[in-house]
Amino acid sequence: MSHIAITRQVEDLTTSAAVQAVSPAAGRVLVSLIFMLSGFSKLTAPAMTIGYIESVGLPFPTLAYGTALVVEIIGGAALVLGYRTRFVAAVLAVFSVATAVSFHNDLADLNQFIHFFKNVAMAGGLLHVIALGGGKLSIDGWRR
Repeated sequence: MSHIAITRQVEDLTTSAAVQAVSPAAGRVLVSLIFMLSGFSKLTAPAMTIGYIESVGLPFPTLAYGTALVVEIIGGAALVLGYRTRFVAAVLAVFSVATAVSFHNDLADLNQFIHFFKNVAMAGGLLHVIALGGGKLSIDGWRR
């Protein structure tokens, strides 16, 4: 099969109605998993999480802990459901960059370097969600 024929098949597949409907929903679920898992992890170890927040010098560590829980768990769930998708994606993108800068800023440490750019990449993916919205299989899509 020629390169042109393969390219056409891929274009046909990616423009199909089913792929156009399912892809945004699958993407929202996959992006939100890291937030929800992180939030539930924080929920099981509040003292340790608050101590970590305090160790990086952020003010009001208990308030920061509560904010992180709300953003990660409720924001993650809202993203999965496609509820106020663009707004939620914007909040999660800002949160991702803020946590990269606040918690993963020692770029000489390979682990922190990877976490920093993981957060930046997540923010980039969330910018796509802001641009494209929740799609057909979302609360936002059903309300239109």
